[in-house]
Amino acid sequence: MSKETGKRTFSERPTRAGWGQGLMDLGAAHEDVVVLVSDNTKSLNVDTFEQSFPERMLQMGISEQNMAGVAAGMSRFGFVPFYVTYSAFGVGRAFDQLRVTIGYTGCNVKIGGGHSGISVGPDGATHQMLEDIALLRSLPGFTIFVPADWEQTRKATIAAYDIEGPVYIRFGREAVPDVTTADDPFIPGKAQVMAEGEDITCIAMGQMVSEALLAHDELARIGIGLRVLNMHTVKPLDEAAIIKAAEETGAIITAEEHQIYGGLGSAVAQVVTRNHPVPMDYIAVMDRYGASGKPGELLDAFGLRANDIVNRAKQTLLRKRSQL
Repeated sequence: MSKETGKRTFSERPTRAGWGQGLMDLGAAHEDVVVLVSDNTKSLNVDTFEQSFPERMLQMGISEQNMAGVAAGMSRFGFVPFYVTYSAFGVGRAFDQLRVTIGYTGCNVKIGGGHSGISVGPDGATHQMLEDIALLRSLPGFTIFVPADWEQTRKATIAAYDIEGPVYIRFGREAVPDVTTADDPFIPGKAQVMAEGEDITCIAMGQMVSEALLAHDELARIGIGLRVLNMHTVKPLDEAAIIKAAEETGAIITAEEHQIYGGLGSAVAQVVTRNHPVPMDYIAVMDRYGASGKPGELLDAFGLRANDIVNRAKQTLLRKRSQL
């Protein structure tokens, strides 16, 4: 499947399938990897793991809080548990267990946050998790990955194994554009430069990286250079890349499929204001709950498209130029 806009063409694959492939790779390489799932095996692409390693697959039923506790206990006996469910429940419903049982005690548990963001579509507001980054950023010791596509989700899942302590991997349900390749390195905590530009920077996460690349192309046609950073690791944040972008381009916008409060934009703003203040603005869900609809329609309705980045970039550039 491909998506063509202007001169840039993307193939598309679901990030949840990258998660599933990453677990398969880990299962083959490490006998201590176990997977716990909350009655949604196929929709979260762990059915192949169950078929290949049935003795290392635990079906926990719709009991996310219990699943988090079991995963914590298994980690104390030398296993590396990966527990997965819809992020609305695996983070929202189990936050106390994530905070106390896993985070406070430093358990080596990996959490798959599936069906995140508004692009889960018809499931509606109750299942569209827009607050997970804000919640988990507030917890000491958590690593947070928001990979951009199938390949990067696979690599993030594999990378989580080698990180001691809790790791959260956020991914969606729908197919998203492939913007990275198998040859691209995935370095936790290190932003990936996707496109160069000297006028303004867009720091994006998840599927918003592809929208930022489309915005880069559109702005290039009118002589504006948009640097695009793929901030696949929200915690720990690549502060050096942010500071460099602020110093070299003098203006920053962030793009995320998450609430405006507490997510990527808030994290970047903390770095910018402390180190090199420049005009900033934000593409995000603007303090509202989700809604039912087709994924593409929701991205349009919530202002999470390339044209929204283009318009915001132009406005932010005016502020930048007014200060010169």
